[in-house]
Amino acid sequence: MTTVRLPLFPLNSVLFPGLVLPLNVFEERYRAMMRELLKTPEGEPRRFAVVAIRDGHEVAPSAPGMPDSTSREDRGPTAGFGDDPAAAFHAVGCTAEAATVRERPDGSFEVLATGTTRVRLRSVDASGSFLTAELEELAEEPGDEAGALAEGVLRAFRSYQKRLAGARERSLSTGTELPDDPAVVSYLVAAAAMLDTPTKQRLLQAPDTASRLRDELRVLRAETAVIRHLPSLPAVELTREPTSLN
Repeated sequence: MTTVRLPLFPLNSVLFPGLVLPLNVFEERYRAMMRELLKTPEGEPRRFAVVAIRDGHEVAPSAPGMPDSTSREDRGPTAGFGDDPAAAFHAVGCTAEAATVRERPDGSFEVLATGTTRVRLRSVDASGSFLTAELEELAEEPGDEAGALAEGVLRAFRSYQKRLAGARERSLSTGTELPDDPAVVSYLVAAAAMLDTPTKQRLLQAPDTASRLRDELRVLRAETAVIRHLPSLPAVELTREPTSLN
């Protein structure tokens, strides 16, 4: 069992390996994390772990340009997560590597990271200025018939996109090079589909690629059937996703 200790960045969303994660970092506990990441020696990856926050838990209140309440002594790395922060997070997350970490004049950060490896949360340490965690790296096993399932998922995803965007919109199969690795397909579809956090989390922690693809096939067919009966909406309203905030 390979374990690693990394800074922990909880979000109200799920990160998948290979997917890009833009972050607007303004809470003091996460500013401290980014300042620490900037100390990483040249040539080494600036790594941290992302976990999804369970329903019913929220990050401490803060907003860009507003006084940061988390900087007060009575606010710390566990603010908003209760006495047992590990219980506030889903057990499986994803490591990320920060390609760019840019500090703004006001001390906040603009970060662009990419998901790398699935991890299981073993313990959370709140003794510092930001959360860190001991994490077990999870291997991605292919499972049975992953290749054939990936082809079926891509067909279902094309149909889903057409229904979502409207028949006149360009589909995924036009002018877009599709991956041929079943694991990559499973992560891409899980991230791109408009699903709630519990569903995305279930897909992230699937025991193997084939299991994730089977689940996606069921979900995509169900979602496509639902969309078929929805009133038409502009595609831009259905597909817009904001930059992740801490």
